[in-house]
Amino acid sequence: MGTENSGTVEISEPLLEEPSKIPESDSENIPDWKEQITIRGLVVSAVLGTLFCIITHKLNLTVGIIPSLNVAAGLLGFFFVKSWTGFMSQLGFSVKPFTKQENTVIQTCVVACYGLAFSGGFGSYLLAMDEKTYNLIGPDYPGNRAEDVKNPGLLWMMGFIFIVSFLGLFSLVPLRKVMVLGYKLTYPSGTATAMNQVGRLGKYLSISFCWSCFKWFFSGIGDACGFDNFPTLGLTLFKNTFYFDFSPTYVGCGLICPHIVNCSVLFGAIISWGILWPLISQRAGDWYPADLGSNDFKGLYGYKVFIAISLILGDGLYNLIKIVSISISEIFRNSSMEDNIPLVMEVIGGESSRLELEKKKRDEVFLKDRIPFWFAGSGYVALAAISTATMPIIFPPLKWYLVLCSYVIAPALAFCNSYGTGLTDWSLASTYGKIGLFIIASLVGSNGGVVAGLAACGVMMSIVSTAADLMQDFKTGYLTLSSAKSMFVSQLVGTAMGCIIAPLTFWMYWNAFDIGSPDSPYKAPYAVIYREMAILGIEGFSELPKHCLALCCGFFVAALAINLLKDVTPAKVSQFIPIPMAMAVPFYIGAYFAIDMFVGTVILFVWEKINKKDADDFAGAVASGLICGDGIWTIPSAILSIFRINPPICMYFGPSVRT
Repeated sequence: MGTENSGTVEISEPLLEEPSKIPESDSENIPDWKEQITIRGLVVSAVLGTLFCIITHKLNLTVGIIPSLNVAAGLLGFFFVKSWTGFMSQLGFSVKPFTKQENTVIQTCVVACYGLAFSGGFGSYLLAMDEKTYNLIGPDYPGNRAEDVKNPGLLWMMGFIFIVSFLGLFSLVPLRKVMVLGYKLTYPSGTATAMNQVGRLGKYLSISFCWSCFKWFFSGIGDACGFDNFPTLGLTLFKNTFYFDFSPTYVGCGLICPHIVNCSVLFGAIISWGILWPLISQRAGDWYPADLGSNDFKGLYGYKVFIAISLILGDGLYNLIKIVSISISEIFRNSSMEDNIPLVMEVIGGESSRLELEKKKRDEVFLKDRIPFWFAGSGYVALAAISTATMPIIFPPLKWYLVLCSYVIAPALAFCNSYGTGLTDWSLASTYGKIGLFIIASLVGSNGGVVAGLAACGVMMSIVSTAADLMQDFKTGYLTLSSAKSMFVSQLVGTAMGCIIAPLTFWMYWNAFDIGSPDSPYKAPYAVIYREMAILGIEGFSELPKHCLALCCGFFVAALAINLLKDVTPAKVSQFIPIPMAMAVPFYIGAYFAIDMFVGTVILFVWEKINKKDADDFAGAVASGLICGDGIWTIPSAILSIFRINPPICMYFGPSVRT
């Protein structure tokens, strides 16, 4: 295993053991499923769930890119419980040993909790219903009706999440044996062997927190001062949003996200803010009226939003068709060729018998605590009935029969998403949500179609997202010899936590900051995009500015072509082809965060060249520390904002003037 040193605590211990390193005696020491769920574990899960909800909200409301925080959840859970048990042992108390099963339960709880901060739509479909987004698009915009407004409310948001978030957990439970043991899906995020040293995480968490605190003193009032507006590349590029804003969060995202994602984001920023928008702005007065406001959809703003939507839809459609096709072909191939298992390499040699024993051990533990089919089926039917009855009360335009139809087809879509996630580690929950949005919005029509479509998006997105998360947790539990029953229960507990914590932490942002304003740091970019999608499903493309539809079609086709090119070219070439979904984000938001993420990827690239093993071991911990430290600072920052305590200094940069 590893070592634990006193003093400067550097913990090096596997949180999720590699398949070939599990000793045969482990089967004798595996705790009962009830013992894997502990009070201290649930307390730590609640604390970390709150922290990660805050981080997810911040990312949702600023750039909309959410990196995988699974490893960070496992690391922090390990750090907190290990530190607590070590402290209590030094005081002479007898402490129950901390097991990898308990850590897996903590990670499952935390991921389930903060997952609702994303799938709950607080930065997308729910926020798209509010009055600010309605006014931003414009009261005179066709299809944007004042009746289709529902402002955020703490109680109704909690109620909505409660009635839709648990269904996905029951939809695929009967298929866990098929997905994990039959098809042997890898679920890469769930099988990550977190060998990082936790001390690194604490160090960079502290640095990030202190730096964010320091930045606050110079940030002034509004969104024009401080290091967040530092013209590091010159004032000309600064006007086109090309600058480094010293954000630990985005640099940390750059360290976690693959190089191609970070480069794709920067490439999209160069195409949009470096080339496309300056060229289109020169056509003001010809392609669109020159006197329009910066947020008018009949002007440059319309190009930004709809071209971004085109890239997102093109990429999502291609990957949806691809993953569903792969899933179907693999299912049929496995049913006809039982020995041909996808994505699993046969081990040949003297170790084969020992590995076979380990596999049998895992299978035995995984199948020991069964979750009855009748329990899962009746749970899904009961929850679907409750949701079908209550959803029209929260969203009157969404009729009960539309909700019922969604729940009839949802398990099939949840299976496709879970299978695809297991093969590719790429969840398409938001794509399935957009499909539901377009279909329901067009069916309901102009009389309430916007709200109905956005609510249906939430229903579909929640089910397919939580189903994929649960199946990934089952895979994690399988590898760590954790009980499937403890995984299911911890997912239920984590989801229940998220139903309370996610709305509460969002409410903190809502009351402390100017959410959704184009001049705010928390622009909530996807709120406008989702509302426009709903309007698009009803009204069509008639009101787009000149040549906007042609450009949208071009970028939609380009997204399909780029994905196809990525799939047909050799790996040594395709690894350099950008990802359209990542390219689309800066089209609407700006280039500043792309610079930050690129700085993160450059740091990682140089680190890997100098010492690849060191980078592999510590990059996740360093990135998690940077993201978490900045996220923790959000809490005191929000409290200061609520009490109207403003930063004392406005650090501002302008051109030098000759006197």
